[in-house]
Amino acid sequence: MKCGELKGLTMAVCDVARQAGAFIRSERLQFHADRIERKHAHDYVSYVDKQSEQLIVSAMRQLLPEAGFITEEGTATYTDEQYCWVVDPLDGTTNFIHHFPPYAVSIALKQGARILLGVVYEVCADECFYAWLGGGSYSNGQPLMVSSAPLADALVCFQLPYNSDAYSPVAQSLIRRFYGRVASVRMLGSAAIALCYVAAGRLDAYAEKYIGQWDYMAGALVVSEAGGHCTDYAGSTAFTEGNSIVATNGLIHQDILQGIQNI
Repeated sequence: MKCGELKGLTMAVCDVARQAGAFIRSERLQFHADRIERKHAHDYVSYVDKQSEQLIVSAMRQLLPEAGFITEEGTATYTDEQYCWVVDPLDGTTNFIHHFPPYAVSIALKQGARILLGVVYEVCADECFYAWLGGGSYSNGQPLMVSSAPLADALVCFQLPYNSDAYSPVAQSLIRRFYGRVASVRMLGSAAIALCYVAAGRLDAYAEKYIGQWDYMAGALVVSEAGGHCTDYAGSTAFTEGNSIVATNGLIHQDILQGIQNI
């Protein structure tokens, strides 16, 4: 696809993400905790996730009928099509359940290992982050650029994935290593939003492991197109098939990687 085609498709995906976000926002007003399902320990899903995904998949099929799907709730499948939509219908479900922002809709399109476009709609703030390959990154029409903060002034996000048994020692070590060396450490509860905040310069670095492609795919392109840098925990830029991501303003990337790799 050419850059102009990608831009038009990205704008159409923004509209779909906003529609899904409006549905999520309206359902939050009448949401009942007895409609929550437990997928794994501390990992939840509700009818809102599922219906939001159905809405998105239906719309994406109309936009690009030849594309397959990788979706968190399994509404549609990928069978080696040239293009693939990667969809998280509600990133930050635990936040949503507790009426605690942020939570978001995340939609990406990839071709092989290349991410062609990414859209993340933050439901509570009515903020749509988006990017297309070679076209830059934006939030509600305004260009995004990563920060120029050095490590000592950096606001860093270390998320806590559901796989607590495996990741708890890593998380504790990261906090011990960086707490006091950076401006502060935060946890947001939404991988997609953490990535977009790096792109917007609100965060300077973010790292998380044991997450799905739908969690990071759209946000990673938003970071890259805003001038940031993304790798996996091993430092490889070929992260799109893995389960870890490190995203930074670029200036402090090696500092964050070194901290991870020394654990």
